Order: sequence, then C-alpha cells, then structure tokens
Amino acid sequence: MLELMARGGMRIGEVLKLKAGDLDDRKLFIESPKSGRQAEVVFIPKKVAERLYDYIRSIGIESSDRIFPIGYTGARAIVKKAGRTVGVDLAPHDLRRHAATHASRAGAPLEIVSKVILRHANLATTQRYLGKVSDREALHWIENIYR
Repeated sequence: MLELMARGGMRIGEVLKLKAGDLDDRKLFIESPKSGRQAEVVFIPKKVAERLYDYIRSIGIESSDRIFPIGYTGARAIVKKAGRTVGVDLAPHDLRRHAATHASRAGAPLEIVSKVILRHANLATTQRYLGKVSDREALHWIENIYR
C-alpha cells in the first residue's frame, strides 16, 4: 500500500479502491479517478508489481476483490505508524508528493512527473508539489548539466 503511493504516485483513495483484476503486468487501471476522467492508468516499477502479485497470491485475493479491504482511517493509521517507526510525521499524501519529488530529482522530465506519475491535467499543479529547491541541490544540478 505504501509503495503504491510512494513509487506509483497514487492517492490513498485510489489504492483502497484497487481490485486484483485492476493489475495488468506493471499497470494498474483506476476507474473513476479524482481527476473526473472515466479511467486512468498508473505505471509501477517492476519490483513493486512483483511484490503486489506475490501479496495477492499469498492472501488468495480474487480478481473482483479489493486488494486492501480497509477504510481510509485504517490506511491513514498504517501510514502514520510507518512514519513514527522511522521518526517522521507522515501523512498519506506525503507519499504521493515523495513520488513526484523523487522522480523529478532523478531527472524525469516535468511532463512525465505531471502526466504519468501524478496524472495531473495541468503542469502548474505539479510544480506546486515539487516545492522549493535548496542552494545545494541547485548547484548539484548546475554542475551536472554543464559538465
């Protein structure tokens, strides 16, 4: 659940609605997403997909069953507990923001971060997610760009 938010950029509500049948290789199909579109596709890393398939098989989840049959309050508690374990005040949406920031800092083009990972209609929305850049990070990128 945490990896789908932190690596796939999914919203907690999207994760909780997922059914085993929504997984196809490394793609997750989301019906009635928050964007208002009829459906969206979430791409996930191979390792995350493998762990998700293993989890589905080990629990015996049927194609039409929800993968995580808990409510928002329970899911939020899991995220908060994971954060406390590592000494961080963590909320579900922080994981989605992490997915965007990590991809951006790894060099993914803004269009990929926006349209593929976060599935935003507007690039300006994505830019707000990415926040400020420290002087250290700015110098790091300037040095790498102009080698």
